[in-house]
Amino acid sequence: MRIGIIGGSGLDDPDMITDLQTQSCTTSYGEAQITSGKLNDVDIIFVARHGMNHHLSPTHVNYRANIQALKDLNVTHVIATNACGSLKEEIGRGDFIIPSQFIDFTKRRINTFYDDFRGGMHHEVMADPFDKSLSNLLYAVAKDLGFRIHKDKTLVTIEGPRFSTRAESKMYIAWGADIINMTVATEAALAREAGLPYAVIAMSTDYDCWKEDEEMPAWQDILDIFTKNVGNVKKILLEAVKQLSNQEGAK
Repeated sequence: MRIGIIGGSGLDDPDMITDLQTQSCTTSYGEAQITSGKLNDVDIIFVARHGMNHHLSPTHVNYRANIQALKDLNVTHVIATNACGSLKEEIGRGDFIIPSQFIDFTKRRINTFYDDFRGGMHHEVMADPFDKSLSNLLYAVAKDLGFRIHKDKTLVTIEGPRFSTRAESKMYIAWGADIINMTVATEAALAREAGLPYAVIAMSTDYDCWKEDEEMPAWQDILDIFTKNVGNVKKILLEAVKQLSNQEGAK
């Protein structure tokens, strides 16, 4: 078993992993910076989505290189973390969310490995884009740890790096979205094409801008909320990795 962890905003530093080794992986889609090590004696491949110094905007993350590197390194599961905005009153700041659907509203991304069909036509089935078993495990772990968590939610991924206008935010709500972010749909689509079981543990940091009775917080305030709760994210990851290892050992 080898588990890939993709760290989002606020979780760029893999300090919970032991025996750290950082390296650059060459793929057909460019270089991917990865950190390998151990978590509960399980092999971990960690990717800082935006780079170790958070220098890559959501548009310019090399999603294909990151996912291809995880595949090349024989990762068996991928758990991604993500900061998101809430589009529903009942999803409060600091709550965790396990999405089961996405709406891709990005505009400038390469979101497929199939640039052409010279090797044959390929149209990936994406009806259920997240791995159900892994998503259910993350939900159960967070629930058992006593955290507020919501499951079977729909996220919308926008291009960024700007936040939504109020009209856009209300439009996403009308579409049926529950949370909003700038990265997950691209990553999830590529993971599905690569045949990697992929699930997301998202944390709500704000109410986007649809909630007119309060101001949209500045980015630093949003990041502060995530940073204050990053310890809880790590607790979920630690327990999820432990249970995945136990499941593998029971086979």
